[in-house]
Amino acid sequence: MDEQIKQIAERLRGLREVLELTAGELADQCDIAVEEYRLSESGEHDISVSMLQKIARRYNVALDALMFGEEPRMSTSFVTRAGKGISIERTKAYKYQSLASGFINREADPFIVTVEPTADDTPMHYNSHNGQEFNYVLEGRMLISIDGKEHTLNPGDSIYFNSKLRHGMKALDGNKVKFLAVIL
Repeated sequence: MDEQIKQIAERLRGLREVLELTAGELADQCDIAVEEYRLSESGEHDISVSMLQKIARRYNVALDALMFGEEPRMSTSFVTRAGKGISIERTKAYKYQSLASGFINREADPFIVTVEPTADDTPMHYNSHNGQEFNYVLEGRMLISIDGKEHTLNPGDSIYFNSKLRHGMKALDGNKVKFLAVIL
């Protein structure tokens, strides 16, 4: 994970330098706390997908280019074989597998997200980003909190929500949860 985070940090720094912006200017233009952005660019801090998405949308850069260092190329269709999507492990608790990384100019970002269980007293990690999000639970159970309202989702359950609202999720029952997340 540490190496992946450092590579994303390098891509963030490279984008900012190409745009000839200071860290403060980029953070301000993307509505990100300056300190959060600086920590992310250092490579010593977890980098949220929501922050990367804000930057990608603001500067019209493919999210994949920031996350995986690969530019999408396909414009008619893109197949991701079972278990073969490009993945990134943001932390030991979260793993994202992109299901459309090769499709250029897509309007949604689908991922298989795996959340590992944590101790019951571990605080939930929250984020927010522009747009909407759809989550469909494939295996395990998860607690999702959206703007302070909690929902327990079981396999086959789904939720669609305004992702501008503060949201976070947590695996339940001491087991990992795997779900399809589509970020629009």
